[in-house]
Amino acid sequence: MQVGGQAVIEGVMMRAPGSVATAVRRANGAIVVKQEPYMSVVEKYKFLKLPVLRGAIGLVDMMYLGIKTLNFSAEIAMQDVDSGNGQEKPEGKKKSQSSLALAGTLVLALALGIGIFFVLPIFITTKVFHFEQSALEFNLVAGLIRISILLGYLSAIALSKEIQRLFQFHGAEHKTVFAFELSDQLLPPVVGGHSRFHPRCGTSFLLIVMFVAILAFSLLDAVLIQILGSITIVTRLLTHLPFIPVVGGLSYEVIKFSAKHTTTWWGKILIAPGLWLQRVTTREPDESQVEVAIVALKCALGLEDPAKYPLKVMAEVEAVPASSNN
Repeated sequence: MQVGGQAVIEGVMMRAPGSVATAVRRANGAIVVKQEPYMSVVEKYKFLKLPVLRGAIGLVDMMYLGIKTLNFSAEIAMQDVDSGNGQEKPEGKKKSQSSLALAGTLVLALALGIGIFFVLPIFITTKVFHFEQSALEFNLVAGLIRISILLGYLSAIALSKEIQRLFQFHGAEHKTVFAFELSDQLLPPVVGGHSRFHPRCGTSFLLIVMFVAILAFSLLDAVLIQILGSITIVTRLLTHLPFIPVVGGLSYEVIKFSAKHTTTWWGKILIAPGLWLQRVTTREPDESQVEVAIVALKCALGLEDPAKYPLKVMAEVEAVPASSNN
C-alpha cells in the first residue's frame, strides 16, 4: 500500500487508498483532524492508469487536493487568530471554499507556474542568446534558467520563519511515510529516527520535471526544425505549452521508477538531485510535529477515529493532551 502527503499550515495532510486526512495543531496544543473518503480520477477510471497519462492527470488531481487541504489549515489558523483577539465568529461564517473557487485557485496557480517556469525561460533565452535554431543548446539554457528560478525561489522563501516551520512539517511527513513503508512503529520517538529525505517527494518531482523538460523539448524542437526548417518563439510557445502535460507524465514515470530502484547505483544517481533539494524544503521536525503527521496517517488509514480530534472554537476548549499513539 502506497501512502503520501504534504505539509500544510501547522499540520500535515496524508493520503491513503480511498481516504485523505489532514491533521492540524491548534494554538492551544490540540490536534484537529478532517478526514474524508477520496478517490482520484485516475483511481476511478482504469483507462487513465496508462503510463504517462496517469502522471499528467494525477499531477492536476494532487494540486487540487493540495490547495483544498491548505485552505482547511488556513481556516483553522484564522480561527485561532480571531479567537485570540476575542472576536465572535457567527455560526457558519467560516466555510470551506466552494469547488468553483478551488477550481479558480487551481487555474491561477497553474497559469502562474506555467508563466514563470515555462514562458519566461523561453522568452529570456530567445532575447538574450542567439541559438534559437539549436534545439539542444536552446533548451539546455532555458532549462538552466528554469532550475535557477526554482532554486532561487525556494532559497528565498526558506528564509522566512513561517516557511521554515512549514518545512519542519514537511520533514515530519517524510519521516512518518518512511516508518509506515518499513512497517515500523508509528510512535513519535521511533518515527523521528527516520530520514526526512524521501525519493517520492513533490519537490523532487519538480526537479525531475526540469530535467525531463530539457530532453523532451529538445527532441520536440529538433522535429519541428526538421519539418519547418526553422523555429520561432511563437512556434515554441504554441508547441511547448500543450506538451507540458506530457512532460509531467514522463516525469512521474521517472520518479516512480527511480523510487523502486533506490538501492542500485544508477537509482541513487537519479534520486540524488531531488534528495539534495530536500535539504532546502525540509527541516528536522520536533516530536509534536511528528505526532501531528502520525495522527494524519493513522486517520487516513482508518487506524484511528478522526472523531477523537474534533474541531472546536478555541474559547470552548482547553489544551488537549497529546495523542497516546497506541
